[in-house]
Amino acid sequence: MTNILVTGSNGQVGSELRMLNDEFLVLNCKCFFTSSSDLDITDFKKVKEFIESNNINTIINTAAYTAVDKAESDELNADAINHLAVKNLAEIAKEKNISLIHISTDYVFDGTNHKPYTEDDTTNPNGVYGATKLAGENAMISINPKNSIIIRTSWVYSGFGANFVKTMLHLGKERDSLGVIFDQVGTPTYARDLAVTLLRMLSDECLVLNENVEIYNFSNEGVCSWFDFAKEIMRMAKLNCQINPIETKEYPTPAKRPHYSLLNKAKIKKEFNITIPYYKDSLDECLKVMGERR
Repeated sequence: MTNILVTGSNGQVGSELRMLNDEFLVLNCKCFFTSSSDLDITDFKKVKEFIESNNINTIINTAAYTAVDKAESDELNADAINHLAVKNLAEIAKEKNISLIHISTDYVFDGTNHKPYTEDDTTNPNGVYGATKLAGENAMISINPKNSIIIRTSWVYSGFGANFVKTMLHLGKERDSLGVIFDQVGTPTYARDLAVTLLRMLSDECLVLNENVEIYNFSNEGVCSWFDFAKEIMRMAKLNCQINPIETKEYPTPAKRPHYSLLNKAKIKKEFNITIPYYKDSLDECLKVMGERR
């Protein structure tokens, strides 16, 4: 049996992985779902002891400091979780010869591209969050545990945790109108679709076997702005809230967001033989699961 440690299991992707636990058992995988309250991944000694005592074969790291704006004034904590903890996991994975799957972000790019980012495009984060996530990637690549991968994703949402979809639903029920940014373009990612893809990667026919850490992009298919996404949420949930387009400069935030964060997913689709759902279809499914599709 493959014993899998899933960190950050109270987050969006971690929670969706927990929902797939029965499917993991079908693959003869036993999952150990942990959060910061029961396993501090910044503590090298405790993580190593946990991995040894539970005979862990694979680590899926979904833990992250994701408060993008707060990170600008809380760099030490962001770096501890997004960088130093990943370094810990990579060093242990290399020593124990186990696989590490690490979830990263489109924020490692500066958003100035005019075509979807590939895994080989130059990184250039705009703020602390992106910089600490990139530092985690670089640490993992430098340590180079075998059979390990980094997955960059974007605009993650689900029925769990705090996210754009849940915020729009809440505000859409309270207000007659909202201003939403139209000049930031990307693709939403339903966390369940990413979780299903992770499950696929662990299946016998798709087991990761590589000498060097590989990077893959994953998001749903399609293109939209935050404005477009909000309009679609209101339409599907049948909320009578007018969505008005605004520019980024009209909604200043401590952290600068990438204006363009489309990810090219050709590599992951080809190598793992997967079909990625269109973002509207996944949004529809998520709203149904949440009981918000009307």
